[in-house]
Amino acid sequence: MGAITIPLNEWGNSPVLWQIRIPRAFMSILVGASLGLAGALAQGLFRNPLADPALLGVSSGAALAVALTILASSFFQMAQDFLLPLAAFCGALLSCLVLLWVSKKMSLGAISQLLLCGIALNAFSGALIGLCIYLSDDTQLRTFTFWTLGSLTSSSPMAIAWMLSVLLLVAFFIYPKSQAINALGLGEQVAQHLGVNVGDLKVQMILGIALLCGVSVAFCGTIGFISLVAPQIVRLMVGVNQKNVLTFSMFLGALLLLLADTLARTIALPAEMPVGIFTSLLGAPYFFYLLKKKSKECYV
Repeated sequence: MGAITIPLNEWGNSPVLWQIRIPRAFMSILVGASLGLAGALAQGLFRNPLADPALLGVSSGAALAVALTILASSFFQMAQDFLLPLAAFCGALLSCLVLLWVSKKMSLGAISQLLLCGIALNAFSGALIGLCIYLSDDTQLRTFTFWTLGSLTSSSPMAIAWMLSVLLLVAFFIYPKSQAINALGLGEQVAQHLGVNVGDLKVQMILGIALLCGVSVAFCGTIGFISLVAPQIVRLMVGVNQKNVLTFSMFLGALLLLLADTLARTIALPAEMPVGIFTSLLGAPYFFYLLKKKSKECYV
């Protein structure tokens, strides 16, 4: 049986185009932009170019909150559009607060220490997610699998509205703070001498990261490495000015996830590879490249 083809003059009226392809493309653009912006904020907050919401446990914290919500909620199908984004935001926010608290108490400046803290949070969240999987029924187990693999299939109008609203809200409040984030990169004391309210700025950045990662995880699961790779490439292209980094990280994150989703849908036809697996397969070699580059710089 041959493949189903749609004549070119009928594509404009095709329900596949308007109900599946275009909403999914919009969703990939919004999620990619959100992850790119979240990664730039995380690196600016911790003043470390290898900081990433996924590596630091923020995304896994959001996924854990979603898993607990699915397991505990008896009216999940009725309230999923409202409960999941709220739960994911709370989980991501809690992870950010734990990281910030630990960094203050232990003066975490080295990337190895920061990553160890993130690994601990990821391990703790992963263990609790595993417990949720063990206690879940078949329907809940399939839903858990969706979060762990990452997918853009839930590109409903409600999900697109949530993603767009959160992205615009965070961008609206964060972009006027770009110069303050530049000052924060020089150190907290220097930023305070320059008139920056460091405490308020950190709270705003944490809330922004939690919102962006939380809503992304709520609808699409864990999609790794976009938030790490996009700001890294942007800094190589446009420099370290946070106004440019924040702006172009959004655009590059959107482009990377759109390309990754397109490849994930087409590279293994007729099957579809989960986009979270695909981005990890592409991002992991780049992460090893960064570690190798950093190790060489230590001997210079």
